[in-house]
Formats: sequence, structure tokens, C-alpha cells
Amino acid sequence: MIANLQPYPEYKESGLPWLCQMPTHWDIRRGKSVFQSIDQRSATGKEELLTVSSARGVVPRRTASVTMFKAESYLGYKLCWPGDLVINSLWAWGGGLGVSRLHGIISSAYGVYRIRSGSALTPDYLHALVRSSAFHWELQVRSKGVWISRLQLTDDSFLDAPIPLPPPEEQAAIVRFLDYANGRLERAIRAKRKVIALLHEQKQAIIHRAVTRGLDPTVLLKPSGIPWLGNIPQHWEVRRLRTIVHRIEQGESPLAVGFLAEGDSWGVLKSGCVNRGVFRETEHKQLAKSYEINPAIVLKVGDVLVSRACGSPSLVGSVGRVESLKYRLILSDKTFRAVFREAVDVDFMVFAMNSRYYRDQVEQAISGAKGMANNLPLSSLRDFVFTLPPPEEAGQIAAHLRQNLTESHTAIHRLEREIELLREYRTRLVADVVTGKLDVRPAARQLPADVIEPEAAPDTEDLADEAELEPNNAE
Repeated sequence: MIANLQPYPEYKESGLPWLCQMPTHWDIRRGKSVFQSIDQRSATGKEELLTVSSARGVVPRRTASVTMFKAESYLGYKLCWPGDLVINSLWAWGGGLGVSRLHGIISSAYGVYRIRSGSALTPDYLHALVRSSAFHWELQVRSKGVWISRLQLTDDSFLDAPIPLPPPEEQAAIVRFLDYANGRLERAIRAKRKVIALLHEQKQAIIHRAVTRGLDPTVLLKPSGIPWLGNIPQHWEVRRLRTIVHRIEQGESPLAVGFLAEGDSWGVLKSGCVNRGVFRETEHKQLAKSYEINPAIVLKVGDVLVSRACGSPSLVGSVGRVESLKYRLILSDKTFRAVFREAVDVDFMVFAMNSRYYRDQVEQAISGAKGMANNLPLSSLRDFVFTLPPPEEAGQIAAHLRQNLTESHTAIHRLEREIELLREYRTRLVADVVTGKLDVRPAARQLPADVIEPEAAPDTEDLADEAELEPNNAE
């Protein structure tokens, strides 16, 4: 059904760079003719506190995994109701907007826009349109400021934006079709995520066995002295991390924007730069050219990185090694760099820090940090215990694991690439449908009556992005 979509029979020029041609029976209205700016304030501050996620739109703050201070009172915060369009005026260019399905309070820095009665614009179509990659161009050019991280979308600028308007019944068909398509794509992505999770469990079992028992099944064992660790080879040691590192370093949190560093520019690592043993150098944000680089926190090949804080608790404590570098990057304050002593086999330690017994220690440390569930305290990390074989044996174990986990790594990489392609396809499909490049009316008529919208179940990468989004809000 999705593959058989066709263009509309007739088109006309829209005069808009991001829309180009549009169906002849569609109309274009200025924003001020279809909705109005609303500024109603809470008299109690007791309503549900909401925020805007670049991944999910308007959501309860408690579900967004943001690590911000809590105000003593939310009295005077803006109110919004279901059907209102909410825009983070400082993050509109980055996707910080959406139509709310909830009644609650939001930051006074946000804009709230309500659809005018009789305007023939439906909330669900508006939500799909303004969050589409096509409309993103309009948000970018209408946001003004001296530097991109300080671009602001004013009420007047947004209300002057052009809004393409299909007939109401066609808007309903578009929303119905996108619900169906998103549901199918989400199920496909979720199925691949499950396979990836199983492969990671398999990897965990192989790594755990090797870094706690070694490669010789006949080796004599001794009690480790740690109840949750059990027995270890008789000639191995149990050491705390602070005894096997020279130091653990932490970066800075400079002002940055959501673009990759290019040319001679620098970037700062994002919280999701390490994930399940893999370092991802594209997980960074570009720094201002005027920012003075501290040589002590410049990233180097061979560095071992530990995620200190992240939007998703499951990614806190993730460890990865920098195998190569294309970009010029610095550490952020959300990332530790462990500098090991010369006698330690670093590859073995990276595997050990991706083992089940290391993960157990991370989860215990972050659950015990009051109000800091998404943060790994340095004092806790330094006290983590590890089983250490002699250096030569550690090198053999690391080489064995690299060789035996290659197939798993390849399969996981392939599945992650397939997920990436599905997400890119979904982005393109939504943009083509809400701008009239594809006619979904015949497909929508064939859908069953009980089409169910997919549950909001963002990937952990999306949650990490949410944590990056919120600090730009002015409360």
C-alpha cells in the first residue's frame, strides 16, 4: 500500500522554496489567519508540567529525562490545552515544537498558538506539518539571532509563516494514513531493536565469562571476596578502579549548536557519544569559532570514554574507546576520560567495563544518587571493583574477544543501519505526504476502521537528545 502511492493529478506553483508545487485544490494561508497567540498563566502552578521534545513533541517533563533544576513554584507559567501548538521559541529551528495532547503548564519562554474557530485546520495535520523536514526550512529562516544557538522565533514571525491547507477531509485522510504508516515502520524498527538486544545479551555473556574466568576452563578458582562476583581464577586480583588509573578527567560544557564540526571548527562530545562499547564521533555539537580550546580536554585516538550523564539511564556509564578520529573534538562535562596506568591492558579493561558485573555496579551507583538518577558520580566510579589477570593473559583475553565478537558486531551494525534507513524513509514519507507530493486518499480509504496510532516509544538515542534540548529553555 505504501509502495503504490502516486502523485496528485494536477499541481500548481506555491511560490515557496520548501513546498514548490502543490495540489491545485490546496490553499495557502498565513499563520495569523488560522491560529492566534495565547498567553494564559497558571494561577496555582499545580497543573502537569510539560516540555517540548525534539523527538516526541509536547510531553510531560517527568518523562523527558531532562536533568534541570526544579523551580520552587510554577505559578505564572503558561497554560496550554489539547490541540494547542506549543513552540520552544529558542529551539524551533531544532524541532522543538508540536501540538499538545495534554493540558498543563509550560515555560514562559514557549509560544502557545490556538487554531481559530472555522479555520479548516485540524490539530493532527498541523502537528505532522510543522514537525516535518519540509517545514523545518520555514522555522530556520524565521528564527533570528546573532548566532544559531540563540536564534529565536517570535510570535510575529511565526504568525506570518505560510501554512498549506488541504480540505479538512483530506487532512483527515493524511493523518489516518500517516498513523498507519508510522505504526508499520515502528513495528519494524522495534523488531530490529529486539534482535539487537538479544545480540547484546549474547555479547554480554561471552564477555562476562572471559573477563571473570579467563579462557582456561580447568583453571583453579578462589573466592573473590565479593558476594555478587563469586569465584575468580586463583592467580587473578581484585582491584578498585582508582588503583589502576592515573586519573579520571572530565570536560567542559560550552555553548554549542546541533551541527557537526566542519573544516577548521571544533566540536564538543554529546552525552550519547559512547553506547554499549562503541564510540560514535558524530555524536557531537559544533563550537563557536571564538571558543578557546583547552588542550587538556582535546580528544585523542586511544582515549577510553565513560558516559557520566545521559537522558537515558541505560546509557549512563557506557564505555567505549576512540579507535579513530575524523573531527576535532573536546570532552564535555557529561563524559569522563579514564587514563590507565602503563601496566594495565587497556583493551581488556574496555571489555571489563562492558561486562555484566560492571553494569551492576553502575546501576547501583546511579540509583543511590538522590535526585541524580541519570548521573554517575566520580567517587562511585573510582570505587568500582574489577578482576585483573596478569598483563600477558589480559592481552590474550582481549584478542580472543575481539576475534569472537566480530560476527556479532557486524550483525548489530547492519541492523542499526537498517533502522537508520527506516527512520530516514519515515522522515521523507511524512514530508512528501503533508506537502502533497504523494496522494494518500486512495490508500486511506482502504485502511481498516481500527487503525491504531503507534505508542510513543523513542529510542535511547532520542532520549539522549531530549536531555540536550532542555538547557536552552529560559524558565
